[in-house]
Amino acid sequence: MLTRKQHELLVFIDRHLKATGFSPSFEEMKEALNLKSKSGIHRLISALEERGFLSRRHNRARALEVVRLPDDLAARVSGESDIAPQAAPFAPNVIRGDFSQRLPGVKAAEAAGAVQLPLYGRIAAGLPIEAMRDTTNHVEVPISLLGAGEHYALEVAGDSMIEAGILDGDTVIIRRTESADNGQIVVALVDEGEVTLKRLRRRGASIALEPANPRHETRIFPADRVRVQGRLVGLLRQY
Repeated sequence: MLTRKQHELLVFIDRHLKATGFSPSFEEMKEALNLKSKSGIHRLISALEERGFLSRRHNRARALEVVRLPDDLAARVSGESDIAPQAAPFAPNVIRGDFSQRLPGVKAAEAAGAVQLPLYGRIAAGLPIEAMRDTTNHVEVPISLLGAGEHYALEVAGDSMIEAGILDGDTVIIRRTESADNGQIVVALVDEGEVTLKRLRRRGASIALEPANPRHETRIFPADRVRVQGRLVGLLRQY
């Protein structure tokens, strides 16, 4: 017997997999179940694994697999009827269908399984993201790199994040957001004039922007001087 939250999460993951072909992110699951932290999602997934409803491919990111469904839900699915009624409030906010309609600033790519994101330019000091908007340049991105929300691409300038696997000339895929968890790599706007890609660390009333290269120094600012403009979700590299 599953708890209500376990049942809701299993339904959400199953619907997301059927709609997109890949499992939802922990952030999407947290928002769908209206939980305050991702630790609750970890506990629910572990419980579903122990009960034989879910499995994880540990060598891949976002690789959950629904092994089986509860009997009542499985019967509804096999009859091609709607998912269990209690799952209705948790309809996933995912990318599907006509990408040019679902995501602002994203055009459908001709190649199957990809979309075109706006490429705003090189991420370097000088301009906020709003000032870098350029609707003429786009980059084709696999759908599997994207989750819900609006995304854009930036070209990396410099070597400050090389130990995080981000090299000069790489193209990073950014999900537009104004918030981020501690330790995530973000696009940060400093003093409304400098844009940088760094790892975010909150230290009391301050924010540290941490490079991934010992040749570069961590910079610490009062929190009101730093504004998050996006979070790193993927990377493209040409050889």
